[in-house]
Amino acid sequence: MGNTRPDFAVGEIWNPLSYGSDGKPNYDQDGHRRELMEWVKAVGGSATAFDFTTKGILQAALVEGELWRLKDSNGGPPGMIGLLPENAVTFVDNHDTGSTQKRWPFPSDKVMQGYVYILTHPGIPSIFYDHFFDWGLKEEISNLTMIRIRNGIKASSTVRILASDPDLYVAAIDDKIIAKIGTRYDVGNVVPTTFKIATSGNNYAVWEKQ
Repeated sequence: MGNTRPDFAVGEIWNPLSYGSDGKPNYDQDGHRRELMEWVKAVGGSATAFDFTTKGILQAALVEGELWRLKDSNGGPPGMIGLLPENAVTFVDNHDTGSTQKRWPFPSDKVMQGYVYILTHPGIPSIFYDHFFDWGLKEEISNLTMIRIRNGIKASSTVRILASDPDLYVAAIDDKIIAKIGTRYDVGNVVPTTFKIATSGNNYAVWEKQ
């Protein structure tokens, strides 16, 4: 890294999550995300790594209806973005996990909830070509990217998790926007009246502070 000085470099360290006897990923994936973090540090800290921990936990949380997985034991995001967000490249799918290979595809009916999460949270979000150009999601994804840009959400932004129930996840990012995913429609008084809806869709919504 020091000799080549690239403008951007990302590594793909794709190791399996840890699983329990029930066949589901364990709640604690700290070892998995620390492996990614240590790789980044080993190559000099200027590289980034695909945040496979976040993908795996987010995917499992949505599939199983266990959105409590999206809050770690310290109250923060459970993936690499909870430890080293500036070096974590978040994604829903890529050419290996999705597309024609489908080695670990995100469930198609939950893809937009995945994008709501990565495009509102810290880290360096990446958008899969197929989703943007072939799946008819260009407008919804574009709305989310504009909200991120408009509110100055960055790789190092802070997350305050407001709800992490089986059917509801709500988080405030930089106290500028609030993101919600999950099947529960009524969020009660979790979202302050000073926030107004910016975009919404199937099982998701994003609010901006007015």
